[in-house]
Amino acid sequence: MVLTREEMKLKQMESETFSACVEYGFFYLINHGIEDTLIWEVFRESKKFFALPPEEKMKLEHNDAHRGYTPIYAETLDPSSEFKGDLKESFYIGPNGGTSSGKDPNQWPLEESLPSWRATMESYYERVLAVGRRLLSLIAFALNLDDQFFEKIGALNSPMAFLRLLHYPGELGASDKGNYGASAHSDYGMVTLLATDGVPGLQICREKEKHPQLWEDVSHIDGALIVNIGDMLERWTNCIFRSTLHRVLVIGKERYSVAFFLDPNYDCVVECLESCCSKTSPPRFPPIRSGDYLRERLRVSYSSK
Repeated sequence: MVLTREEMKLKQMESETFSACVEYGFFYLINHGIEDTLIWEVFRESKKFFALPPEEKMKLEHNDAHRGYTPIYAETLDPSSEFKGDLKESFYIGPNGGTSSGKDPNQWPLEESLPSWRATMESYYERVLAVGRRLLSLIAFALNLDDQFFEKIGALNSPMAFLRLLHYPGELGASDKGNYGASAHSDYGMVTLLATDGVPGLQICREKEKHPQLWEDVSHIDGALIVNIGDMLERWTNCIFRSTLHRVLVIGKERYSVAFFLDPNYDCVVECLESCCSKTSPPRFPPIRSGDYLRERLRVSYSSK
């Protein structure tokens, strides 16, 4: 059999994707098609929002639809943390039309305060969603599935896709000593696509079951998105693909990042893929509805200590 140049390129990408998902669960995505200018604009608008007075930000406090502002200490990603919450503030933007009323459940800053904010975020949301869909096609192909597998089972029919703007403050109080910007965790869903501002602090632990844990710094590459596999995709692949433990250190310097969580349709059933189990390697997890799984994980993260 003779492969064309495009077929050879696809085979190489399939092999590289499979290796990255199996060995690390974290990898860089370049040539994704999102212009640097748009990414810079997202960071610029994000900084404008987080610079607002606390009382202005709290007017858009995180609602039941999981949209809006979360203040510092609102979330604890590591339930075993001794601190009252992680040292970060954030803002969630989700899909439009996610309610029975058909109204946009998202919360938006006033246009007179931040006139370009909503348009910038909506533009980036659509672009990174398209990148995520293409990435999942490649992941399906790497799993010896039809490249449209996730589309065909309905996982990407109105997916639960959330954009999260993150700000890690630079100034810390004495009571924050030893705390983390984001305590150790693995992401809950399918895949996360992360843009960072170049400030260090992100670390991964490849062997999450081993103790003591070995943590490695994740370097910044200009123009690249950092992709990490979530727990839901780990379940789907029977732990062949790895969801990697990661955290963000507090280094005394402001840090901004933009995470995009691409998760399946709320009613999509996540169960072990046929290509990932056998008689000698039976499914490790029972089937579960995507929405039920994510709702419980989020409940634990936002429970008061």
